[in-house]
Order: sequence, then structure tokens, then C-alpha cells
Amino acid sequence: MASMRDIKRRKSSIQGTQQITRAMKLVSTVKLQRAREHAERSKSYFDCMYSTVNHILSRVGNLEHKYLTGGNSEKKAVVLITSNRGLAGGYNSNVEKLVTGHEGWTTENLEIYAVGNKGRDALYRKGYHIADSFPGLIDEPAYAGAMGLSSRLLEEFSENRVGEIYLAYTVFKNTVSHTPVLLRLLPVEYDKGTEENGEDARTFMNFEPKEAQALELIIPKYITSLLYGAMTEAAASENGARMQAMDNASGNAQDMINDLALKYNRARQGAITQELTEIIAGAEALG
Repeated sequence: MASMRDIKRRKSSIQGTQQITRAMKLVSTVKLQRAREHAERSKSYFDCMYSTVNHILSRVGNLEHKYLTGGNSEKKAVVLITSNRGLAGGYNSNVEKLVTGHEGWTTENLEIYAVGNKGRDALYRKGYHIADSFPGLIDEPAYAGAMGLSSRLLEEFSENRVGEIYLAYTVFKNTVSHTPVLLRLLPVEYDKGTEENGEDARTFMNFEPKEAQALELIIPKYITSLLYGAMTEAAASENGARMQAMDNASGNAQDMINDLALKYNRARQGAITQELTEIIAGAEALG
């Protein structure tokens, strides 16, 4: 059995760790409130943007455009949104698994655009090519940052260096529920409509300017909006996951402290009993 000094030293160490985890939980709680408000204010706009573009594209007919058909390159660009810091439970690893576990994707055919250091470092160690890294975008998500990333991706797509663009991030549902998702940005996915009696039931739209010119204006804004919306939701999810992880760590630390306090009391009681036994035995010997 460990000595009382060892037990006391270990208990003191765990109490220090518990103070850190409690402080981190409080910090994450404050950050979560701000990030959640930001995400909730932005969500309605980005949901509307997604549904509107889907509605428009479902009525363009058989339009041949690079944003709808994709490029000839076999390379795929993946925007991976994770955090710059750890201690957030499975938040980062769950997003990484979307990429590493996707059927048909290999280290040779992917170009990773990492928003956040944790995802970048993890995939680099597994042999994936990191095309670029944007660690500053996730700490304070801004529309201007999303616009710069969108321009870079569209340039790679337009010059046929990548044939598809995907987005891997975490959707914020509530404080304890965060869902990792993989979304294809380009070629744009949209509802192709239904058919009635063998004929297309959609009412096609007339564009001014022409369809191709309209798409050149709409799609970059669409991609930027999805990237910015994903970053705001990911920031809220990260702080929610870290708050939950630190709360669990504080609870586990308290359980260990209680267990060590019990062991310390038992060891102390055993030491007192042994001293009394020795005193009684000595008195009897003298008598």
C-alpha cells in the first residue's frame, strides 16, 4: 500500500489538474456563448443561400458548365476544418475520419486545405498532401477569410488542378450534440427535379445575363457562403466539445480525489492502530 505521503502528494497533484480543467471549462463556456450566437445569426442566411441556389440550378436544364459537370482531373480538394488546440474530446478525430475513412480516397488523389492545425498535423502524419494551411481562419471566422479561401479553391478548380472540391466540418446542433459532415462543393450538387408521364415537370428559368455568366457570378458567392457558415458552426462545435470534455475531466478528477481521500484515511487509521498496538505491547512488556 502507498504511504500517506505518496497519497497526499498524488491527491494534491490531481487537485491542481482539476483547477485547470475547471478554468478551461469556464473559458470554453464563455467562448461557446459568443460562437453559438454568431452561428445562429448566420445559419438562416446560409440555409437560404443553399436552398436558393439548389432551386435555381434545378431549373437550368441541361447546361454544360464546369461548376456543374466538374473537371477532368482525378485530384480532389478537401477543405478540412478542425481546431488549433486539443483537449476537445473526439471533435478533431471525428472530422479526420470523414477523410481517412472515405471509400475510394487515398493519399495520392487528395489535396488537403487545412483550416486548423490539428487536422493538418494528423493527416500529414498519415501521408496526405497538405496543399495549404489556414490556421488563423478558425479562431475568429470572418467572411473575408472565407472569400480568400474560396478564391484559391476556384482557381485550382478552374485551372483543372482538381476535379472536385469537398468540405469536411462539424455541424453545431446544441451544446452537447455536434455532427461531422462531408459536403461536396463542386461540382455543385442539386435536385434535378422529377418527371411526370415521362416528361420533365420543371419550369425552366430564363437568365439575364446568360446562364453561364449568371453561374460565374452566383457560384463563387455560394461557395464563400458555405465556407463561412461551416467555419462559424465548427467554432461553436469546438467550444461545445471542449466544454463537455473539461466537464468530464473535472468529474473524473473529483472521483479520483474522493478515492484517494478514502485511501489516505485508511492508511492513517492503520498507522494509528499500529502505534497503539506497539504502545500497549511495550507497556505489557514493562509490566
